[in-house]
Amino acid sequence: MARYAGPLCKLCRREGFKMYLKGERCYTEKCAIAKRNFAPGQHGQNKAKISQYGIQLRAKQALKRIYGMLEKQFRGYFEEAARREGQTGENLMAILESRLDNTVFQMGFAVNRRTARQIIRHGHILVNGRRVNIPSYRLRVGDVIEVKEASRSILQVKEGLELAGKRASGLNWIEVDAEKFKGTFIRLPKLDELEVPVDLAAIVELYSK
Repeated sequence: MARYAGPLCKLCRREGFKMYLKGERCYTEKCAIAKRNFAPGQHGQNKAKISQYGIQLRAKQALKRIYGMLEKQFRGYFEEAARREGQTGENLMAILESRLDNTVFQMGFAVNRRTARQIIRHGHILVNGRRVNIPSYRLRVGDVIEVKEASRSILQVKEGLELAGKRASGLNWIEVDAEKFKGTFIRLPKLDELEVPVDLAAIVELYSK
């Protein structure tokens, strides 16, 4: 599947806030948002008025980029969320947060979701004792995620654990034992437990047209 291969800092500058796509650099003064908090390109500093459609589009693009997805997959998740009972926005976030690559990142076994996908594809992650190499694998309540014993010394995992202490803690829907390189997906998160940096209602409105 095609993936964006350009500079990650450009994406944060385009959306106007930190999406923590790079890892360690995002937590230092070298962060692009800290140095140049305006959109990339020669017209980046122009303060043009944005339309309602533009607001909705930017919200959708930002959430896609945070979780590292392309349009087809993201839209599929939205349609699934819309079919479920309850609020579409909350359902969408529950689906995104239950992805294996996101959970590996949230547990601190990778510095970002992109690295988490790489670790998973290379077969370094076990779910309930079995190797899973599909980053989009959907976790269920009670699933146990761990780094393979032979993979616990790889640089990406070490860097992830070192960086985990700098990130916000208190994710009540997962339980992590860093010393054992293991964690449990306890339950689906609720919307008020997530720090969602975009307007979910705007995304719902965009796709409902």
